[in-house]
Amino acid sequence: MQHSSLSPSAELAAFAAALRYEDIPADVVARAEDLFVDWVGSALAGKGARPVEAIAAFARAMGPTDGPCEVLIDRTSTNPLMAALVNGAASHFAEQDDVHNGSVFHPAAVVFPAALAVAQANQASGRDFIVAATAGYEVGIRVGEFLGRSHYKIFHTTGTAGALAAAAAVGRLLNVDAEQMLHAFGSAGTQAAGLWEFLRDAADSKPLHTGKAAANGLIAAYLAKEGFTGARQILEGMQGMAAGMSSDADPTRLKVGLGTRWALAETSFKLHASCRHTHPAADALLKAMTENNLSIDQIGSVTALVHQGAIDVLGPVVDPATVHQAKFSIGTTLGLIAAFGRAGMNEFEQGYARPDVVAFRKRVAMQLDEEVNTVYPERWIGKVKVETSDGRQIEARVDEPKGDPGNTLSRSEIDAKVSGLAAFSGALSEVEIGATLSRLWGITEANRIGRLIPTPAKKLIRAPTTIGTAKRAPMQYGRE
Repeated sequence: MQHSSLSPSAELAAFAAALRYEDIPADVVARAEDLFVDWVGSALAGKGARPVEAIAAFARAMGPTDGPCEVLIDRTSTNPLMAALVNGAASHFAEQDDVHNGSVFHPAAVVFPAALAVAQANQASGRDFIVAATAGYEVGIRVGEFLGRSHYKIFHTTGTAGALAAAAAVGRLLNVDAEQMLHAFGSAGTQAAGLWEFLRDAADSKPLHTGKAAANGLIAAYLAKEGFTGARQILEGMQGMAAGMSSDADPTRLKVGLGTRWALAETSFKLHASCRHTHPAADALLKAMTENNLSIDQIGSVTALVHQGAIDVLGPVVDPATVHQAKFSIGTTLGLIAAFGRAGMNEFEQGYARPDVVAFRKRVAMQLDEEVNTVYPERWIGKVKVETSDGRQIEARVDEPKGDPGNTLSRSEIDAKVSGLAAFSGALSEVEIGATLSRLWGITEANRIGRLIPTPAKKLIRAPTTIGTAKRAPMQYGRE
């Protein structure tokens, strides 16, 4: 499916436009199903979160109150644009959406919201939906890899590369040709945005990035279908994305392995409800505790051996004041692992300020490790050094954190994760969770994509948080 005479952008567009279900290996299809079900859990987890509810309120004010597309957090219906916006925002709030290590990019939060909205609007088949999602993953991951590590220092890659990922998924559902797909990339790329400056103010921008990336990609693909043109080399051109957003961009990354290397299958799940940079050390500490039968009060100190990206992102969070800020504190995350054996939504909500967890946090330090830093971001190795209260020195490592392709979640574990997220936010009742999961796992064989969640009950489990009067504390945001 490669076209070596084309520019890298054109070759990537041609691949996305021509992709067929028969081209995708069965194990990649199965992985796409896993990622889809996992994404629904993250989207449902956004219910009640103040930033998400604010975006949902905006969408209700701007868009129709009925339509063919489903807003997962409140089961309302609207048009494709508004559904993509709200579902995209909702799925990037709980910090449990998937991540591709090499591109440091969260594909699900931008690909599935856009693809689901258009599939429901056009009554696409399940197979067409899976093809579109696969195209979105393959494009978005490669764009993220192309933009490189320098891009990530300033730009939220999920917001930037995500616009092109969404454009690829929607373009495929609209059956655009290679030329139209290239124009869709051009229009998506010129809208690509997402700056990390919001971190300094603990602003609400993070879910806005994913919502807008999904919506902007959708706009770009629909415009291309109507003949609207975009820059043909929006990625590698002299005044394209790389020129303005990267100092180490590598155009070869856009096209290497198209049709043979399935980047979707490299995508990882997030088991812990925290920044992915905390996960390797969390898993290594859990291993050390399990193998040595340690409890929290037997641990004197922990040194996490990490890559530079972890120090840059997690280092500033010394004394987290909110639940969400605690998710970017390696000491808090490790403290929850030590106290509960897990760091899920409930553990963060109930335990991040617990005295024993706070005391543990102060006994955790990060140290740059050459091996870990050298292989990042392709691999996220976890290493810890533990000193016990009686003076023993214990070391542990994990080469693949739980959720990585070589240490993946089983479908039963995905079910448990989705159920937990839906129950935490109050998005679904226990009975509804079971019915919804059954429907989700059959997505590929669906003749047409309809509603994922049962129609609203007379009484929802928990009403959405009223804008401006949220019960949850203001949220602090950080990088992945």
